[in-house]
Amino acid sequence: MEGKVEREVKGGYEVRIAGQRAFCPFSQMDLHRTEGAAHDGRVYEFRIIEYKEGGRNLVVSRRALLEEAQRAGAAEVRKSIVVGAVLTGRVVSVREFGAFVDLGGGVQGLLHVSEMQWARVANASSIVKPGDEITVKVLRVDEEQQKISLGLKQLTADPWSQVQSAYEIGRVYTGRVTRIAEFGAFIELEPGIEGLAHASTFAPTGRAKGWSTEVVPGTTVAVEILTIDLEKKRIGLALVPEGSSRANAVLDPEESKPESAQPAESFGSMADTLRAALKPR
Repeated sequence: MEGKVEREVKGGYEVRIAGQRAFCPFSQMDLHRTEGAAHDGRVYEFRIIEYKEGGRNLVVSRRALLEEAQRAGAAEVRKSIVVGAVLTGRVVSVREFGAFVDLGGGVQGLLHVSEMQWARVANASSIVKPGDEITVKVLRVDEEQQKISLGLKQLTADPWSQVQSAYEIGRVYTGRVTRIAEFGAFIELEPGIEGLAHASTFAPTGRAKGWSTEVVPGTTVAVEILTIDLEKKRIGLALVPEGSSRANAVLDPEESKPESAQPAESFGSMADTLRAALKPR
């Protein structure tokens, strides 16, 4: 039955249906709790869920009708949710581990934080926010568990597809230190491309873990590429000493000559040993 929301009252709303006053609890007005003023003066379809005192005491629900429509729509939406499908959805909520996205009809999928960008994402809320309309790709569908895994980064090219042509073993590049681990420092060469400068490639300091003082997360450094493993998506790096001509060539190119014109300087590290061993005699 059609009714008009008159005003908010204790516990719900007063609704006028065919001249008769009815009551709609807060929990029965919408699928989600909303502010009372959002419904004042609105005309909706309602279902009578309680009829007492010969009609003088009516309790109605709008939510029951919305849920029926949602279930009908969900069945249709699920037909389009297959692995590889690209769909538009609305972000419902954002958690530490990712975001839940409504794909229509109340059907939700999880966009995990690791699937948002090729680069490492520390905070999911920095990428998406509740209410955002986004386009996602369906990665996995578990019919038994009713779980849908979504991806956002898959709609852009994987930066690793260009690594072979963009990077060369033995050359020096700039990178940003992202984090320090027990075994070395992770350095981002570009968004989505991260390499590891293993602890063994640093010059000896005479102190336990003294190498870690040479790198500070967030700083830009010069690194030489030692190895590239495209299959495992791994790049081995070694820091180039700060102030050396090879480092200046990439960190401050305006003040330096091209790297090709610079003689190689000693790293005092395993990187030097490897490079010297490969020189023709």
